[in-house]
Amino acid sequence: MSSFVKYLLIAIGASILFFPFLGQVHLFDWDEINFAECAREMIVTKDYLRVHINYQPFWEKPPVFIWMQVLAMKLFGVGDYAARFPNALMGVATLMTLFYVGKRVVNEKMAWIWVALYAASWLPHFYFKSGIIDPTFNYFIFLAFFQIYLVINGGKKWLHAILAGVFLGVAVLTKGPAAILIAILSLVTYIIIRRGLNGLSIKYIVTTTLAVFFTTCIWFGLEVINNGWWMVNEFITYQIRLFQTEDAGHGGPFFYHFIILLIGCFPASVFMFQNRNMKQEAQSTKDFTRWMWVLFWVVLLLFSIVKTKIVHYSSLCYFPLSYLSALAAYKLLVGEVKLTKLTKVLMLFIGPVVGIALAALPIVGINKEKLIPYINDPFAVANFQANVSWSYTEAFWGLFYITGVVLGVILLSRQFKKGFIVLVVVQLVVIQATVLHFTPKIEAFSQRAAIEFFEQFQDRDVYVSVLGYKSYAHLYYTRKMPQDNPNYTNEEWLLNGDIDKPAYFVCKIMIADKYRALPQLKEIGSKNGFVFFERR
Repeated sequence: MSSFVKYLLIAIGASILFFPFLGQVHLFDWDEINFAECAREMIVTKDYLRVHINYQPFWEKPPVFIWMQVLAMKLFGVGDYAARFPNALMGVATLMTLFYVGKRVVNEKMAWIWVALYAASWLPHFYFKSGIIDPTFNYFIFLAFFQIYLVINGGKKWLHAILAGVFLGVAVLTKGPAAILIAILSLVTYIIIRRGLNGLSIKYIVTTTLAVFFTTCIWFGLEVINNGWWMVNEFITYQIRLFQTEDAGHGGPFFYHFIILLIGCFPASVFMFQNRNMKQEAQSTKDFTRWMWVLFWVVLLLFSIVKTKIVHYSSLCYFPLSYLSALAAYKLLVGEVKLTKLTKVLMLFIGPVVGIALAALPIVGINKEKLIPYINDPFAVANFQANVSWSYTEAFWGLFYITGVVLGVILLSRQFKKGFIVLVVVQLVVIQATVLHFTPKIEAFSQRAAIEFFEQFQDRDVYVSVLGYKSYAHLYYTRKMPQDNPNYTNEEWLLNGDIDKPAYFVCKIMIADKYRALPQLKEIGSKNGFVFFERR
């Protein structure tokens, strides 16, 4: 096949995996709804330079990913499909890029393995069907690292140095200065390991730095010129706070991300423990491998130290993790190394654990009344009351997954290629089944009651707010428009002030009595842990 046909096949395969059914489940609070609402408000206000939430300046995120969602919403209309479309597109771009990089750094066989492992691992696949920023942010950082590698190991060094800065700058404009921090820490670590710049001349580092500066000034500079330094100062303050404190209760132990990557990136994560024979590798391959190890440990340790612990914070590790795993799998394929006992044990442990969890979902759903007495959280108990249909036959997916993983491991030891294909196919089938079948049911338990309440207020001139918890769902799913009264963001005024139109409120069941005691509020319903109030 020609190179064009190979890339076309990857694009078609990725499109089949990532584009269908993006809108079948509501966006999840907070992040997915947060970014989609920013894009929607950008369209409503026609202010495409400044990000808003609830029609107030929003300094937590720069605009690149929001712009991508705006374009999707212009194409498909405002909705959940459009909000997730940019990441599905990035999924196609990512798999094609992995094939190109793998082919250039190692060879075509390894490139195919890399593409397959990335697509068939749980979290990397899931995130391409989400509406969060990280898949796009991570992609541009990876491109920047690849360009720096080419500065050392390729031609046209000036061009690659400039492109590294442009891609890193775009990453900053996608999510924030964490991209620069990761790049600096990785560069310092690489220099220490190599005991010098190793061909990465100071002039190229300066060139990349200037390219980063000029790229980020495209937006930050315009913001300062148009609105002064307030927005930029708030943005920097927020980024520092994320590193120093647990944001909104998102804490966790130091090893949090180690566990997330081991289980969430299965089966790619398991090949990380495989022996590698580096002797026969070209120097350029060894150098890229070194960069990937540096990126992996810098990101993992950095976000293990950071106080705020959220699953996608370590998602940049997916690139180096999948590369190192694909390289190990390639060496197994060509017979350079043998499958280790540790690799088999981890596969035969993690795979069945995930399969048991999948099989347990319908069993728990059917027998939820027996479990409720053992749950101390009243909100979780109320969530369980959601009317979700389950059957024992759905446990088949878990059993199918366990069988597939075990069969794959058995074949890996005998005929690696067949075992690898079985493992990848089983992963892709069960991941799709989880997305299509289980995710809507989980969403029905967790948030659907509140979102359906909000949706009934679209195109109605009322106030809608949440009480006692943070959410963006009431903004996005009511399709809230700009308000004339400046008090619309003031909860005290909405509850007790001289309101000029009806107001509706949602709170969680644990604190509902506090609001039931207010004579001006009338309880108009409750469902699955959410209580609804009206104030005329």
